[in-house]
Amino acid sequence: MTHPDISQPPEPVLLHERDARGVHTLTLNAPRSFNVLSETMLMALQAAIDAVASDPQSRLVLIAAQGKAFCAGHDLKEMRAHPDLVYYQALFARCSRLMLSIRRLEVPVLARVQGLATAAGCQLVAQCDLAVASDNASFGVNGIDVGLFCATPGVALSRNVLPKQAMEMLLTGDFISADQARERGLVNRVVAPDGLDAEIERLAQRILAKPREALAMGKALFYRQLETGLEAAYQLAGQTMACNMVHEVAQEGVQAFIDKRAPSWRG
Repeated sequence: MTHPDISQPPEPVLLHERDARGVHTLTLNAPRSFNVLSETMLMALQAAIDAVASDPQSRLVLIAAQGKAFCAGHDLKEMRAHPDLVYYQALFARCSRLMLSIRRLEVPVLARVQGLATAAGCQLVAQCDLAVASDNASFGVNGIDVGLFCATPGVALSRNVLPKQAMEMLLTGDFISADQARERGLVNRVVAPDGLDAEIERLAQRILAKPREALAMGKALFYRQLETGLEAAYQLAGQTMACNMVHEVAQEGVQAFIDKRAPSWRG
């Protein structure tokens, strides 16, 4: 009889790779538990996002997953084992910190959704700047099915889809298809499973062809202005454009346009 080698370390719940272009790929690697956002997974994701934030050469983050599910939300078994208000407050604060860290990253964050994304998993997709899904993916905020209204997932969801569409998902727990998610604004593109990586690479190349500095300014402004009134939004946007215009990347880009040549930052 062959015995398992118990000396082998367990597989990490998150795989973190960085390529020569500055693309960080974070892969949820707990397929047996449908990549739930356990305490361990949340801490691993936070550490990875913090590492990206400290990498001045980072250009893009791709959040992917192993197995049939992208992410099934919080670990309900882990939560049920700690029936304590202080524990739950700390857990949801940790999750909220992660979501805000994704928002505050200077570089775009792209979700690669190959399967089920539910509750906090759907929240993770909604929190990313962009999302590409396979046509067999599905999305839901179905905590209500176990008596738990998906309040924190609703924050990100309601900033992607229209209020009544978000509320219907939150109140009923019903799932929507990948095509419905695209129609409602939750994902950008839907492709066949075997075309998912190619579609993501096409989108990534489009982003990588643009100057990092301009993208960083633009991402920060885009989300700030969404949370303000119209007049304040224009003030923020005008200041951002002015700062962007005096930056060397815009000066070079405009001069290249005038000279009818490619800007130097395109390589």
